[in-house]
Parts: sequence; structure tokens; C-alpha cells
Amino acid sequence: MNSSRREFLHTAALSAAALAVNPNHLFSDLQKRPKQRESNRGLLFDATDLDRIRATTKHPRFAPFWKSLREADLETDRRFLRNDLRLNNHVADMLRARIILERTSFCYALTKDRDFSEVAKLAIERLFDYKRWDYFLEAGEHTFGLQRAPEATIAMSFAREWLEDALSEEMKHEMERQIGEKGAPACYRTLYGMKYPERVRGWGFDPEDDYQYRFDLSRWPLILNATNLKVIPIAGLGIAACLLHGKHPQAQRWLNMALQSAKAFAPMFGSDGCYDEGVSYWGYTALHLTLFLEVLYRKLGIDERSIINYRGTVRYGLQMSMPTIGKPDDAVNFGDASTVGDISVAAWVARRYNDRVAQYVATSVGEVKTHYALIWYDSKIRATPPGSDLHDVRFTNDIVVSRTGWGERSSVVALRSGTPGNHEHADRNSVLFTAYGERLLHDPFKAAYAYTLPHWVLRKTEAHTAVLIDGKGHQYHDGKEGTNASWAEATVVDYTASSSHLIVSSDATEAYRLVNADVDLVRRTLVFLKPDVLLIYDRIRLKSKKAKVQLRYQVFNGDGKGTAKETEDTFLIERPHASLRASVLGSDKILIRTGRHAVPEDVGIYPYVEVEALDSLDHRILTVCTAQEAGEEHGKISHTATDPIWTVKVDHNGQSKTVGINVDEELPRVSIV
Repeated sequence: MNSSRREFLHTAALSAAALAVNPNHLFSDLQKRPKQRESNRGLLFDATDLDRIRATTKHPRFAPFWKSLREADLETDRRFLRNDLRLNNHVADMLRARIILERTSFCYALTKDRDFSEVAKLAIERLFDYKRWDYFLEAGEHTFGLQRAPEATIAMSFAREWLEDALSEEMKHEMERQIGEKGAPACYRTLYGMKYPERVRGWGFDPEDDYQYRFDLSRWPLILNATNLKVIPIAGLGIAACLLHGKHPQAQRWLNMALQSAKAFAPMFGSDGCYDEGVSYWGYTALHLTLFLEVLYRKLGIDERSIINYRGTVRYGLQMSMPTIGKPDDAVNFGDASTVGDISVAAWVARRYNDRVAQYVATSVGEVKTHYALIWYDSKIRATPPGSDLHDVRFTNDIVVSRTGWGERSSVVALRSGTPGNHEHADRNSVLFTAYGERLLHDPFKAAYAYTLPHWVLRKTEAHTAVLIDGKGHQYHDGKEGTNASWAEATVVDYTASSSHLIVSSDATEAYRLVNADVDLVRRTLVFLKPDVLLIYDRIRLKSKKAKVQLRYQVFNGDGKGTAKETEDTFLIERPHASLRASVLGSDKILIRTGRHAVPEDVGIYPYVEVEALDSLDHRILTVCTAQEAGEEHGKISHTATDPIWTVKVDHNGQSKTVGINVDEELPRVSIV
């Protein structure tokens, strides 16, 4: 490529490509531009940081991840990039190429090993070969980017800097051109569509891409505006704008849109830092928001790094952790969450705020899955384990978590109240309970993302430790628009926590009334006597038509070692390291049975216990659970049901308590002596 061609790419063609968006996207910028000062600092780190980052690669927490990067099979990478990469496959192949680029460019920055730079340059060239950087089109013509385009933009932007001395001037200019043509405009179009959904001319899939699970995207500009799929293009667009600031005529417009969108997205994090899509999506979302804000501050001096409650959001990740034996990254997995996931943002928070609890999270909780944790970790900050003040929490989104500690044998009880959110399940008032290293009341993993698959059933109420009325759960969507939010809500109406116990009540009446207009009350009260006794009291009332009620209790069987047995009024859930025994008391006759969900065995075997109360207008059901480690006997439970006070006496593992519940009250008063 000759010098005149390079100049063309760096000026005229770069500008023209970026302007090739819908005409109605070129609106006047009425925002006051933020104060900015251009800087020669690196996007995320400087040369003076390299020794610190190299030292971090030897830290026991980060060394295994660094080893996975450093020792990745580069020859396999080369074969894939040269021979196997499909240019009509964005979901898997473009993702893999982008990951290779991130890994090798970062390794080169730390090692200056030419093998890494050569593979990185090959990955760059193959990303160049993609006609589009995402598989979504507006009006059947213009690319908009949700993950692949922004992620490729981010990877390419960082690689442009980290490979600086290994790249030709020609390749540097081409990287900038493609960021400005295939990356930033696609991210801009996404954010513009979310800001002005009425101006979108129809979102859909690229017919040339081989993605097979296609569904209706017509409402996605509205639906995705409150999901993690907004913050990823925010990061891509914002980082591209900072990289090309002063070089590209649209960079300021991109920056304005990214910053405005970030501020609009920030309330998705609660004032306490909680995140509605679940903890697995929390780290990914917080990370991408932070990448943009950190680059913005370093390159242009614009400080928006307090846009969310960062110290609170790291504590949210911590409090949603639930380590169990064999799964240290286990989590309160409401919705599609499965693990705590990547905690890279905790290292940034610890460094920025000198936050010792955040440093504990960075070094002890979740997983290290990105190189950003290595970039941000500061060994000078001492990690301090969290105290008992964080054992009990009612988040602003009404999810409640109560625990006895942070180890794998600690007990955790979690209640899913609150409002809808992307990646949610039909799980209002569902309960998780872990003790002695085992999940004893469970929320199944591996629910399908596509409604056409049989394990879509794992998203429904019947697959949760929750209530059914005549076999039906509360309102949930049909999945034809994706895994977006339903209309179902629940509300915590009472909450008391102490070092010895938790009492919490949640009302899900409206969520069930959306399915059955005769529903008058659906309310669940938990009494958690720490560490290993849990009472679940359910009140379900109908207006005029008697109905049966079923309570489901899900058994964790991901390893094939979960079993359930029932008797006339009790059931037993057994796991290798612990068991749960439950006595059930009802205002009317109850039946207890076991079953399994209709899911193909190659997906998994999902057993459950079902308690059914026969036809009535007003159901009162109390389930008294004790947890015990394997090989030990459960304690004694006795109860009397004399209205209005039901009394339960517990003598278990040295804990002797009497609990009284006033069952005549819609919000039952609970006494513990």
C-alpha cells in the first residue's frame, strides 16, 4: 500500500466511511461539550506501569490466568485464523479471533515476544476481512453493533497501542480506518436507536450470517436500552472516540453519544450498587463501563469515574457470592446467572478508592477472566475480609441475601423478590438455601436462551423453589423476543435481620394475578434461624374459586448426586456433603411427591419435590427445614397449628428455639424465643 493510499485511508476515506450512516442520524449536537484535555498517556497503562503489571503476573491469584495467556497454543491460533475462520460466522469465529487478538497483544505488551505480535497481526488482518463487525442490520442495510462490533473495536483500539512498535504505519492507519468504518459507526447506530427508538427503521439479523436462532427484533431498541447490551457499545464507541480524538471528524460526536448514554445507563445500577440482570452479568457490565470511563479520564481528562456507586457495586458482587464445595465461584444464581464471574472491576475499585474489601474481592472472590485485573491490581493495598455487617442485605432491587460467613461451608439464604429484568426467570419469591458446602434448595442452571428448545422450561416458575396455583406460575413472556423482562413484580413488605436470624416477607400477588384474575394474595415469609434452620410460610388466597396450590423445592443434581425422598408429611433432599429434611404443615390436606422436569438427559436431570395442597380458597402452608452435614442426624422439630398462632419448636445442632407465626394476618407477625 503506497503513501498516497495511506493518506487517503487516514483522511478522506476515514471520514466518508464514518459518515455513511442514515441521514437522520446526522443531527446537530446541542450538548455542551465536556471540558477535555488531550493526553499522551496510554489508554489503560503507561510504560512506567509495566513492572507493576509484570509483578502481578506472579501473584498466586493472577498467575494461573497469566499462564493461560502466556502458554496458549499459538500454532493452533494460526491454523484457526488462516484455515478455519468463517467470515459469515460472528457468534463463534469472530469472537474467537477477537479473543486471540486481546490475548496476544497484551502478552506482547508485557513480554515483547515476537511470536505474540505475529499472531496478533494475523488476527487483525482476519478481522479486517469481515465485511461487517456484527450480524445485525438496520433497514436491512446498516450494521448496528451489540457485542461483536464493540468488542472488536475495543480489542483493536488497545492492540493499536500495545503493538505500537510491532506494527507498520500502513497497518496502524488501516486499524484506525476500520475502527472508524466498521466499529464506531455500528456502536453509534445502536445507541442512537436506543435513544430514539421511534426513528429506527427496523432492526433485524444479517441474512448473510449463519446464526440460526432468529427471532423478532422489532422492539429491541426499547428492550435492550435497559440491559448490558447497551453498555458494551457505550464502551466500544467511547474508547474509539478517545483513540481517534483529534484524528477523526466524528470523534467528538461519538464521544458525546457514548458519555450521554453512559449517564443514562448508570441508574441500571442501584444506589447501593446492585445490578438487576444478575451477578454473572454484573462483572461484565461494570467492567465495560469502567473501561470507557478510565480511558476517558486518562486520554481527555474528563472524570466521570463516580457515575455509579463503585464501592457498593463491588459489595453487591461479594454479597451475591455463594461458594460451595467444588465451586468456589458459585453465586446466588437468580435468572441466567451461574457464577460470580469476572471480578476485574474490583481491582480497579480497590486501587482507585484504597478499598480493602474491594481488594479482598479482587483476590478471593469469583474468577479472574480478563487481563484488565492484571492491569489494575495494586499490591500496596491490603485486602481485608468483609465483616458481619455485610452478612445480611436487602438490596434496593429487593433481592435479600442472608449468610453466616464467606467460606464454602457457610450458610446462605436468598429470596428473589423485586422487579423484572433482562435475563430473568419466572422466579418471584423463589428461595435458595446452601449449608455445609451444598445447595439444598436450588435454582437450576442451564435454562435455554431460545424458546424453541425444551429446556426453556427451566426458566418457568415450576423449575424454581416457588409457588404454583393450579399448576401455573406467575406471568412470564413467551421468549419470542429473547430473554427480556416480563411484567412480574414482587415486593419485600417486611425485613428484619440480626446476627442470629432473618425474618423477611415478600408479596408476589400482582405477578400471579396477571395469570389468574381470581388471585387475592400470594405472600411468602422466611424465618432463617442461623445457621441451619429455615422456615418457609406461604399464604395463598383466592377471591371466589377454589384452587389447588403446589410448592416446588428444586434439587441440585448437576453432578448426578442429588436425590429426594418423601413421606406423608416430610421430605428429604440429600447431597454428598449435606442433607435437608423438611416437615410440612398445611391448613388443609397436603400431598408430597417427587418428580423431574421434562428436559432431555443430555441437558441434565432436574429433580424436584412438590407439595400439593388440595382445593381451597385460603391456603396456609408452613415448611420447616433443617440442614445437616452428611453422616449426622437431624434434630427434633415439633409444631402445633392452633389458629391464629402456629408454633414450631426446634432443637437442632445445639439450637433450641420456639417460633410463633400469626397465620391470620396477611403480614404474619413472627416471634422467636
